[in-house]
Amino acid sequence: MRLRKNGEKEQTAKLQGRVLVGALLIMILAAACGKAQTPEPEPEPEPIVEEQVIDEPEPEPEPEPEPELTTAYPVIDVREEKGGQIQSYLTGKWTNKEQALRRPIAVMIPNNAPAMPQYGISRAAIIYEAPVEGRITRLMAVVEDFDDLDRIGPVRSSRDYYVYQAMGYEAIYCNWGLAVPYVEELINRPEVYNVSAAVTGIHNPADEAFGRYKRPGYALEFTGYLFIDGLFDAVDRLGYDWKYDSAYVPPFLFVADDVRAEYADNEEAAYIYPGGKSGKNSSGYGAYHPYFEYHEDDQLYYRYQDGKKQIDELTGDQLTVSNVVFQYCHGEKRDDHDYLAFGVHGEGDAIVFTNGRVVKGRWERYDGDFTPAKFYDENGEEIIFNQGSTWICNIWDEYGDVVEYGQE
Repeated sequence: MRLRKNGEKEQTAKLQGRVLVGALLIMILAAACGKAQTPEPEPEPEPIVEEQVIDEPEPEPEPEPEPELTTAYPVIDVREEKGGQIQSYLTGKWTNKEQALRRPIAVMIPNNAPAMPQYGISRAAIIYEAPVEGRITRLMAVVEDFDDLDRIGPVRSSRDYYVYQAMGYEAIYCNWGLAVPYVEELINRPEVYNVSAAVTGIHNPADEAFGRYKRPGYALEFTGYLFIDGLFDAVDRLGYDWKYDSAYVPPFLFVADDVRAEYADNEEAAYIYPGGKSGKNSSGYGAYHPYFEYHEDDQLYYRYQDGKKQIDELTGDQLTVSNVVFQYCHGEKRDDHDYLAFGVHGEGDAIVFTNGRVVKGRWERYDGDFTPAKFYDENGEEIIFNQGSTWICNIWDEYGDVVEYGQE
């Protein structure tokens, strides 16, 4: 009985163990099933952040440096003030700043024998000479140094090609009389700064700037002068601006200080005859036979006319310049009064005489009335002028073959 009971106990224990193991398995399976039935929460999606595009302004390109001016000789480029002076646009020489930055005056002056001598003409930075009716020439003196003068003259009448030349220098144009049919409309334009005596064809005269000066033995027409005090009064009354325009273009490219534009390889010419050696032609330069003589000692061209020295009554000295220019222009006879017309816009042949040498080339003027003619050599490079005053002879194309120059 005891053995059976013990056997029963063992069987009972085994059974209980199996039950316990089964229970444990059930619990494990239940736990596993519980985990499977409870899904893990899905991760929340990350918020989508749109990239903001900011329109930033594009950086401005840096200004390109101006190219250096490369020339055969060092030249005046940027003008800087020194001691109250800067280099003149018209001569290249050191000049009182107030004068150098002020518009010049362009004064019409007769050039025929009964008018000689002229007064104050040696102060001109540029003298422009051109033929007029009667086949003589008339001068236009472009002057920036005139404050201490009492007068300039005698003063004569206008032709339209002189007005256009004066406009190119942005000058205040001064005249006594005009060829009405060809000048009236032009000279009275508001953009033309004109100081004129009261004559037919002038709409806003400036008589305060002009007067008679006693010249015993001279015809009345050669006694009229521009008086400087009256000139300043007239400019103020007319409301003209003395300052150059911001777009002003200097007429010449000048060699730098202490340098000479030698043109040593160019042809030499000590004598220059705009109307030929013999004269006696209808070019405008034939009547009074003007010419220039170059002096090596001071490197200046001396002006002669009508067989003698051409002088300034102000100083008694002969007229001299540093440069002489022949500007060839097409010309026409306009009417029975022999009024002439010349093309001073566009282009044409040119010869520049400087340092006793000959520089052949061309002139060009395509940028409007308020820009001057510019002069270029045969290689297309701008001609470099020596510092000082310049005399420009308008050469009538049709008479270009009478021009002469050389060593004798």
